[in-house]
Amino acid sequence: MRIFFRILKYLKPYWFRLSCSILCILLFTLFNGASLMSVMPFLNTIFHSQNNTVTVSEGTMDSSSINPIEQAIPGTLNKQWKTIKSKLYDFFSGENRREALQRVCIFIIILIFFKNIFSYLQSYLMAFVEQGVIRDIRNDIYSHINNLSLSYYHRTRTGQIISRITNDVTLVNNGVSASFVTMIKNPLMIIIALSLAVMISWKLTLIAMVVAPFSLVIIGWISLKLRKQSKISQEKMANVTSVLQESISGVRIVKAFAMENFEIKKFKHETQQFFKVLLRITRTRNLSSPLTEFLGTSVAVGILWFGGDMVLKGQLLTPDEFIFFLLLIFSIMQPVKELSSVNNRIQEALAAGERIFKVLDLESDIKNPANPVHVKDFNKSIEFIDVSFSYNNKVNVLENISVNVQKGEILAIVGPSGAGKSTFVDLLPRFYDPVDGRILLDGINLTEIDLGSLRRLMGFVTQETILFNDTVRNNIAYGLTDKSLEQVIQAAKIANAHGFIKNLSQGYDTNIGERGVTLSGGQRQRLAIARAILKNPPLLILDEATSALDTESELLVQQAIERLMKNRTSFVIAHRLSTILNADRIVVLDNGKIVQLGKHDELVNVPGLYQKLYNMQFKL
Repeated sequence: MRIFFRILKYLKPYWFRLSCSILCILLFTLFNGASLMSVMPFLNTIFHSQNNTVTVSEGTMDSSSINPIEQAIPGTLNKQWKTIKSKLYDFFSGENRREALQRVCIFIIILIFFKNIFSYLQSYLMAFVEQGVIRDIRNDIYSHINNLSLSYYHRTRTGQIISRITNDVTLVNNGVSASFVTMIKNPLMIIIALSLAVMISWKLTLIAMVVAPFSLVIIGWISLKLRKQSKISQEKMANVTSVLQESISGVRIVKAFAMENFEIKKFKHETQQFFKVLLRITRTRNLSSPLTEFLGTSVAVGILWFGGDMVLKGQLLTPDEFIFFLLLIFSIMQPVKELSSVNNRIQEALAAGERIFKVLDLESDIKNPANPVHVKDFNKSIEFIDVSFSYNNKVNVLENISVNVQKGEILAIVGPSGAGKSTFVDLLPRFYDPVDGRILLDGINLTEIDLGSLRRLMGFVTQETILFNDTVRNNIAYGLTDKSLEQVIQAAKIANAHGFIKNLSQGYDTNIGERGVTLSGGQRQRLAIARAILKNPPLLILDEATSALDTESELLVQQAIERLMKNRTSFVIAHRLSTILNADRIVVLDNGKIVQLGKHDELVNVPGLYQKLYNMQFKL
């Protein structure tokens, strides 16, 4: 129930529309009941002779309309029914049967009109509430996962995240709809129909209710199975989404290795698993409705036989009462069928809600301090003091790192693969926090600084250039809506990107496709540099920004990088030592430790790892 109440909290902003929707449900059920009641005077007008109709002034029915068994019942139900029936017939009575029929037909049209008006209003208002809840939950999940640390993304599949936002939220919406439409409208319809049926004949109604205990047992058993199966189905859907996302994002590798058939087989395997689970859910979910209908129909047929026989013998109800009673019993069957599936939908919604709130309850490893320090600029230095870091709290990726970087200095970080270079720079924007030691920005511990203001001081250019399915202009001015086209063009010129941009089909308004697929590697990299230039950050992080480029592209990108680094404090990771020969200092990492620190001219003449790396690249 805790999950259910958490879902209900999302309804709070929509309480007025929800209340109006519930009011419309009440009015709908009243008009629906009234439309059922209108059958009685219609049948009486059609099948009874004029002298058999109710005498309004006396408030009683003739001898053929009053059944001896009912006269013997001491309770008030039968009396109430006689009063209602008398007033109903009196309302529709006219000078002749034709006039009475005309009144009944007009009244039925009016009832059906208002019944459908309120049905429409209820559906529209409830749709507004449902879609609003879907939007709010999706927004909350998306906002929350964007504020989680990188470690969450490393341990969670992309398809699983997408499945939470899409499929699980849809299932929650189904539960909301079931709770506030079916659980209100259908019981009211059942209550009205049953009340009328009891007043007509409590004995036949009691016989009809024999099916209820069997239906409840069936529904309870099915609900338990559905909740378990729903969890499995959403995990299978997450698998399908993951394979889809991976194969699309890695399509170049798939085609380069001619692995299309392999990926197709893998996708078909996951869809087959999802198909099997869905079939099990469908079998289970759809079992309650036909079983309930079969039991209900069996009882109804029994009533039809038993009651019809009594009517023929003149021992129970009048023909019009008996037909109306059957109409009431059969009108109950559809709401009961829908109610039998409500718990199924609620159970599926609860299972989905459990997965959603599991994500929403996750706390980020990186948290903003309670009273953060807001920084607007970088003035002096960044200092690493005995910094150690581990991803799994077992093996240190970085160990006892101490280095002081002054403002305006270019610090290069080199070392073999796995030395900890990327982790070193990832600590600067607090993608991760050290397990030991401190990192100070102008003497302030990074953990005390507001995350947003800290990261706004930094620009990033990485080996894996991240671009968006948008125009060139919007990619360069990412998140900087106040920048003019002239400023964007100026940044592109500094980044050596203006030349190829102006030759694109629509210039700066050209859409470059997902991840910049329509551009070459060098072009993408220069757009990323232009983006960093436009942001104009005092701190710059370059992570192997030229390692994947050809010679010509590398030259253009390197020129752009040199312009970008001018008058900025820069942390540069490089495999190609030619790109960092002019660095102010070079940190040499090996197995997470600083093994050498100095300028190129100093390190290249000292036996050690840097000299080894230099000789491997320049003296083959």
